[in-house]
Amino acid sequence: MFDRLKAMLIKEFIQVFRDPRMRIVLFVIPTLQTIIFGYAVNMDVKNIPIAIMDRDNSAESRDLTAIMGSSGYFIPTARIGGYDEARALLDRGTVRVALVIEHGFAEKLRGGRTAAAQVLLDGSDSNTAGIIGGYLGRLAIAYNTRLQADYAARHLGTPTRIGRVELVARAWFNSNLESPPFYVPAVITNILFIITMLLSSLAIVREKEIGTIEQVIVTPIRKGEFILGKTLPFVLIGYIDVALISLVGALVFNVPVRGSLWLLFLATTLFLMSSLGLGLLISTVSQTQQQAMMTAFFIIFPAMLLSGFAFPIENMPLPVQWLTLLNPLRYYMVIIRGIFLKGVGIGIIWPHLAALGGLGFVLLSLAIRRFKKTLA
Repeated sequence: MFDRLKAMLIKEFIQVFRDPRMRIVLFVIPTLQTIIFGYAVNMDVKNIPIAIMDRDNSAESRDLTAIMGSSGYFIPTARIGGYDEARALLDRGTVRVALVIEHGFAEKLRGGRTAAAQVLLDGSDSNTAGIIGGYLGRLAIAYNTRLQADYAARHLGTPTRIGRVELVARAWFNSNLESPPFYVPAVITNILFIITMLLSSLAIVREKEIGTIEQVIVTPIRKGEFILGKTLPFVLIGYIDVALISLVGALVFNVPVRGSLWLLFLATTLFLMSSLGLGLLISTVSQTQQQAMMTAFFIIFPAMLLSGFAFPIENMPLPVQWLTLLNPLRYYMVIIRGIFLKGVGIGIIWPHLAALGGLGFVLLSLAIRRFKKTLA
């Protein structure tokens, strides 16, 4: 058995690495993709261009716009005089928000009444619009607090100091609430899934197209040995890619692996069982490499979208949440983020490891059963 498996492994490694371009695809491109995606996939909202329409032109309105500009969130880029200008700027995407302060703003404040300021938001990106609305709400609260303090100082003299409640938030694992620590581990997961799925989905069908499957059929190698020989080289490639991308994440994005490296590679092994098993299953049912590649792509992108990579699974409809239970990316995403960001141990993530192991066993068993050493 070991001699047959050794011969199979040597054949696979020669076939994968004989083309120098394939080495670049397997090891250089994933590293570059991690760097590009790490910078590009960023959900931080700051330096928001804002247009100001101040029709009141009072000390109070200027104070409000000054607070907006000094907050660190907004950059005043235009002073406008009408709604048509605001619409044009929002339509072109020159600004993301327009602040409108109408006549009588200061007069209402001085009379102790509520003064309204209108905010026009670009709602084409609902997530960004919601974040901007939250920023504006906090700035409005800060402005109201300042107005109340100024009123008390002018009309009540020096008021008696009273206690107040201040909530101090502390992020436990990502202290600066930056996007890269959250997204870089997810990028590792997606790149690893894409590479291993594509490679394994072409593995057996390529033998059919180039005619070498007949040589395999006449050999004494068993089906399980053949599938194992096809799988192990890709497992090694997956290990190397995880190590390279993790190193890039630590050096470029300052995302260290806080948990156990052994636990990371155990989880990677179980994940590769699932992704390679699924790819080999596709390869056994496909007749051409083009068909296998298209099938793999139709699986890869839904799997990525339903993994919790960018959209919380808890926000999805209940039937879709049930569907994600069959997605190995879902479990590996939780595991790798827990190991990278939280440093969790096996006592926390063992249910996800068990789910990955179960899916991997089922998919590899199906691939072995589906592969037939016949031409029929």
